[in-house]
Amino acid sequence: MLKSKSFLAIDFGAGSLKIAEFASTAESGLRLLRFAVRPLGLAGSQDAARDALLKKALPELLTEGGFQSRDGNLNAPGFQVFSKFVKLPPVDSSKVTQIIQYEAQQNVPFPLAETAWDYQILGSAPSGELEVLLVAIKSEVVEKLFASGEAAGLRMSIIDSSIGALANAFRYNYADQDGCSLLIDIGAKTSNVLLFEAGKYYGRSINVGANAITQEFAAEAKLRFDDAEKFKLSDGFVSLGGAYEEPDDPKQAAVSKVARNVLTRLHLQVNQTVQFYRTQQGGAAPVRVFLCGGGSILPYASQFFQEKLGLPVDFLNPFRNVEIDPSVDVAELEKVAQCFGEVVGLGLRNVAQCPVEFNLMPKASLTRQQFNSKKPFLLAAAFVLSAGVFAAGWFHAKLADARRDGLEKVKAQVEPLERTKTSLEAEEGKLKRALDEANQLGEWLQSRTQWVNIFSELRGVLKDTEDDQRKILNQPVGVWIDSFISAESMTQVAGGGEEETQNTGMSRFMTDPVLRKRYGLGPPATAAEPADTATAEKKSAKAANTNELSSIKVTFRAVNLNEAANNQLIYALEKAIKASPMFDREGTQLSGSLEKTEANAVTFSFPLSLKLKRPIKL
Repeated sequence: MLKSKSFLAIDFGAGSLKIAEFASTAESGLRLLRFAVRPLGLAGSQDAARDALLKKALPELLTEGGFQSRDGNLNAPGFQVFSKFVKLPPVDSSKVTQIIQYEAQQNVPFPLAETAWDYQILGSAPSGELEVLLVAIKSEVVEKLFASGEAAGLRMSIIDSSIGALANAFRYNYADQDGCSLLIDIGAKTSNVLLFEAGKYYGRSINVGANAITQEFAAEAKLRFDDAEKFKLSDGFVSLGGAYEEPDDPKQAAVSKVARNVLTRLHLQVNQTVQFYRTQQGGAAPVRVFLCGGGSILPYASQFFQEKLGLPVDFLNPFRNVEIDPSVDVAELEKVAQCFGEVVGLGLRNVAQCPVEFNLMPKASLTRQQFNSKKPFLLAAAFVLSAGVFAAGWFHAKLADARRDGLEKVKAQVEPLERTKTSLEAEEGKLKRALDEANQLGEWLQSRTQWVNIFSELRGVLKDTEDDQRKILNQPVGVWIDSFISAESMTQVAGGGEEETQNTGMSRFMTDPVLRKRYGLGPPATAAEPADTATAEKKSAKAANTNELSSIKVTFRAVNLNEAANNQLIYALEKAIKASPMFDREGTQLSGSLEKTEANAVTFSFPLSLKLKRPIKL
């Protein structure tokens, strides 16, 4: 029997570089031949240092690991890949690609012209809507990954995403699971939350990872990142909280508390994802949990999620249905197996038709790779061509005469076509302007639902914070929105451009002067103050940018408990809102001064400035 050709699967993670060499089995399965892992440290998650680090680490790891093949698939790091599930209205099959292109333009946070993107149609909802998963990455990021692979002598054909590779690895190894399964992949910089059940799949990337534990612990213990990471891996664990006794070592106690706080933030996002899956995607409640990724190896991580989710927790074994070659050190593999989910998913792309198949390889990279593979043949052809030129020199003069005659004939035929081309270019210009206007209208229509999404997100954060604080404080907790106004409108009020709201008992959002002016909800202009005058134009020019709204001033009111409990509630709510994918973490913070609360007061209030990650077009 002929030996099957081997191939590589390489995961360019934020925290580590992972490589495995596979071969296909007679049953179209996978056989692991060898593997290797190299930590990348903090530099692996930093764009400025990452490129040089990978170019050095990849060839070294290929040599040290004894990898024989140079054909492989790559996995882009999760923190550099955008992914989103969208639902499309029922349309004719001939228009599906056009609709998906439009959705990509609306959802991908960077220009499509500078993007490598792909999509997968996962099925259709009972309503007839198509369920589509979009993934995208900046072309320059992929080009750097591709350049690192080329520098190491690799021939690459697929660049996948973590959310797709993990899905394929789970389906391959756990197809026998009944009910809904929840997979939590804790990476270095981001984590992936995936839900699986018969005929359904949903996933979301969350900007919380294991590096956050190291960074916060390093800051608290005044250690370098590398030293803090080493201590975390050797002596760290997740605090069990409650009545459990703290360790005697203060550094151990510190890292365990930090780990619990970071995983608590992750748990809040996991809960939101599960709720969205059940309410918006029509999915079932999960009945089991699987953990994977480098952050899952921290001791007591599984007990933490079992306590929080109330479900049985197990570690994902991506090699469950993979044949292991006798030459592989199984004891070493067991130490890192939970980190190889994406790697196994990449390997499956070479042996089977997978449920989720993405390829984020830019056309420029494919073209360059194809050219390099054909370079020897092109050089040989160039040599033959040169010999032919010398042999054909004796009849060059006759060819020149024939060429002149031919050019005259062609010129007569081309002139009418040039005139037609000019006319077509003018029409193309008109069409482009019309498409630009249509795209602008599409953005405005999409913005109509953004307020609903903002209030829905705040409602979820408030409810989760109330529930968590109620458990912690063991007493009733209540918090709600007292007032809601854009930062732009506050600037205008302070400058005298708008009149203050008199009815302070009503929501400031409904009387926000910027929104009233934008959407025509204000009182009509009087004769003394016409709507379209030079004075009005000057006032508008002096105001802050009113073409979009990015900052919101929210005053929250809560049930007065005591000073310590009130402060804890404020801090917990601020952290929860910062962790939301809808608000910018740096721009969201407490603002102004806290209301001085009397001991017998029923309620107290506190202000927060919210910075939207995606400004609202007005």
